[in-house]
Amino acid sequence: MEKFVYFSRLFDCYRNLLSENEKKTFSAYYEENLSMQEIAEIRKISKSAIGSTIKNTELKLVNYENALHLQAKQERMRKILKHITDEKIRQELEKIMK
Repeated sequence: MEKFVYFSRLFDCYRNLLSENEKKTFSAYYEENLSMQEIAEIRKISKSAIGSTIKNTELKLVNYENALHLQAKQERMRKILKHITDEKIRQELEKIMK
């Protein structure tokens, strides 16, 4: 479960840096919860091609996070937001984070 949440959050941060194929494949696997076999059948390509795309996309996402730290910064902001009592300030910061 931790892996799923981690990669889902990275995908939210960096999806626009991925190719259309990477986005579609990763989304089908992580967001739509389809198996590699199901994705392969839908796309009419091999299961190993799907597995390679998912693995390469995971690696890209980790590399992006290691370089940019966007997800880590967002997580720290979420923790800080919990302690802000001024509702107007909290709402403005939440808008910035989106």
